[in-house]
Amino acid sequence: MSTAQAPTLAEHNNRKLLGTFLRTRRESLDPNRLGLPRMRHRRTPGLRREEVAQLADVGVTWYTWLEQGRDINASPKTLTAIATALQCNDVETQHLFFLAGHTLPSTRVAAACCKIAEHNQRMLDAIQLPAIIETPRFDILGYNQAWCGLMGVDLAEIAPEDRNCIWLAFTHPAWRKVMRDWDEVMPQMVAMFRGQMGEHLGDPHWESFLARLMNGSDEFAHTWQRYELGKVENRVKRFYHEETGELTLRQNNWWSASRNGDRLLVYVPDDAASAAALHKLMP
Repeated sequence: MSTAQAPTLAEHNNRKLLGTFLRTRRESLDPNRLGLPRMRHRRTPGLRREEVAQLADVGVTWYTWLEQGRDINASPKTLTAIATALQCNDVETQHLFFLAGHTLPSTRVAAACCKIAEHNQRMLDAIQLPAIIETPRFDILGYNQAWCGLMGVDLAEIAPEDRNCIWLAFTHPAWRKVMRDWDEVMPQMVAMFRGQMGEHLGDPHWESFLARLMNGSDEFAHTWQRYELGKVENRVKRFYHEETGELTLRQNNWWSASRNGDRLLVYVPDDAASAAALHKLMP
C-alpha cells in the first residue's frame, strides 16, 4: 500500500503556476540569439519544448509534464539546468525554485551579493556623510572614508570576512568604544539579526555566521537566548570621540532597486553641534 501523500492545494496551485512560468519564459526567448538552428515553420513564438529539454539535458516527455503542472518532482540540479536553458536571472531562478518546492542554493544567492558594483562605490565616495552599503546579514559591501572616520576603524585594514557590523560591534574594541547607549543598541542589533535570519533558516551561509557569533562573543550568545525580534528602522544614534565629544546622528536606510535586501545607510547630523563635530572627523 502506498504511503505517498496527495499534494496539498497549495502544492497543486504552485505546480500550475510553475507550468505557466516555464511556458511564458520559453515563449519569450529568441531561438536565433541562443544559436539554435533556424526553422521555417515555427507555430509558436520562442523556443519549443524539445529545444528547452535538449538545452537542459532532460527528457522531452518529462519536461512537457513539468510544464503541464503534473505531479512530478524536479531536483535542484535539474531546476538549475532548466533555469540556465531559459536564461533566467537570479530573481526568476529563485521564483522557479520556490514554485518547485525547493530553496535556491545559498552559494548562488551569496555569489550574487558578495561584491559591490563599481558605480555603487562611486556613489558612496560622493556622499559627504558617513555611509555604507550593507546586506541583510550585516555584511559591509561598501563604505566611504567618512564612515571609517566616524567609527574610528579603517575597514581597509579589516579582513573582508570580518567586515560585518554586528561582528565588529561585538568583537572590535575601537568600534564598540565610539557607540553610546550600548545597552540599548546591542539588544536592538541582535533582535534585528534574529528577525532577518527568520527568512534564512537552514541556510548554511547564515547558520555558520550565527555559530561564529555565538563562539566569538559570550555577550552576543547571552542576548541571543532572549529570543527578541526586531526589524530594520531609521534610528537616532549617539557616538562619542575624544577629540570631538558626542555626536547625535540619524541613521537613514535606503533599499536597492534589486530588492535583494541590500541597503544603503547614511548618517545625518541631528543638530548643529553634531554637524560641527562630524566635520572635524571628515578625512
